[in-house]
Amino acid sequence: MRLLRFGPRLLQVLVILALLFGLPWWTLLGAADWPTPVTAAGSALFLLGFAGLPALMFLGHGPAQSDPAGAVGDTLLGAVWVLFSWSVIGNLGRLGLAVAGVPDPLRARIVAVAVLVVSLALLAWGVVEARRVPRVRTLEVTIPRLGPGLDGLRLVVVTDTHFGPLNRVRWSEKVADVVNAQRPDVACHAGDLADGSVAKRRHQVDPLAKVHAELGRFYITGNHEYFGDPQGWIDHMASIGWQPLHNQHEVLCQGGDRLVMAGIDDPTGAGRLLGHGPDLPAALRGTDPELPVVLLAHQPKQVAQAVEAGVALQISGHTHGGQIWPFHYLVRLDQPVVAGLSRHGEHTQLYTSRGTGFWGPQLRVFAPSEITVLVLRSP
Repeated sequence: MRLLRFGPRLLQVLVILALLFGLPWWTLLGAADWPTPVTAAGSALFLLGFAGLPALMFLGHGPAQSDPAGAVGDTLLGAVWVLFSWSVIGNLGRLGLAVAGVPDPLRARIVAVAVLVVSLALLAWGVVEARRVPRVRTLEVTIPRLGPGLDGLRLVVVTDTHFGPLNRVRWSEKVADVVNAQRPDVACHAGDLADGSVAKRRHQVDPLAKVHAELGRFYITGNHEYFGDPQGWIDHMASIGWQPLHNQHEVLCQGGDRLVMAGIDDPTGAGRLLGHGPDLPAALRGTDPELPVVLLAHQPKQVAQAVEAGVALQISGHTHGGQIWPFHYLVRLDQPVVAGLSRHGEHTQLYTSRGTGFWGPQLRVFAPSEITVLVLRSP
């Protein structure tokens, strides 16, 4: 019965792995007709990666939660994705070389070397981009019905920090310093705080306690909290001064004007923790319908509910901007927006952050991380 239940999924994983490793193997080794020792050694490495990746991912992200295995498995996953992506491009280039009359095996070897050099360069650059303190992105957003007393409100957003197997305490401290340097009136964390339990990751999260925002610090759950200890993270964020918005709202007041700050759960919570899951009507219950609403919702596709409720601005993360090019094309199949400010319906705007950290592979390729400053403007 277990085989019947998990057999199709296992087959799907094997097919994906065969493609991820098979095409780069063919591009770098199989088609290039290198000397036998080179082909044999390279093939052994690909075979080791093909067999080792699922084992490392299971050890790192399964019940064992082995941080060393997780770090190695994540790195291998990112490396093979980059190799696969550029192998596709390289083989298209190989067709061009064939049209130009370049013979094999020279043609295949030119492509193999080019793909390897580009991939190694992007991997090195991607690690630097992922581990750096994110750049600050500042954007003015006009909010209908926002009173003049709230004009210029500075709302600073971090999201998708994904504290995990790699110890990023110093990075977390620097992020908190950068957030404070933006002089936030409101600070928000839009979910996917950490991967793992509070006991294992709290030392990376705790530097966020020093973030200062006069009108409040707000936090919502992302999908990854529900793969670990969601209630533990909700309680822990509350203990360090961040207010969780579990299908709740707060009314912010400044200069005699008011704004509704609301937050809803990630949809993943509905199947994993009793009483969780997005409930926008509950989050807005009791609010004045004349007040503008800023909503924290982890996934951009939750904007459909925001449009129905007349939300002025939804703030989301989740997509990482694709994180490793060209993965954003796959993200776009699931989400309406990958990054940036967009308009939905007649009255709702959506800002989708590329995320502050990274998940899995410590790589960001053509999808830089960000700390976002949204300056709210009255009409």
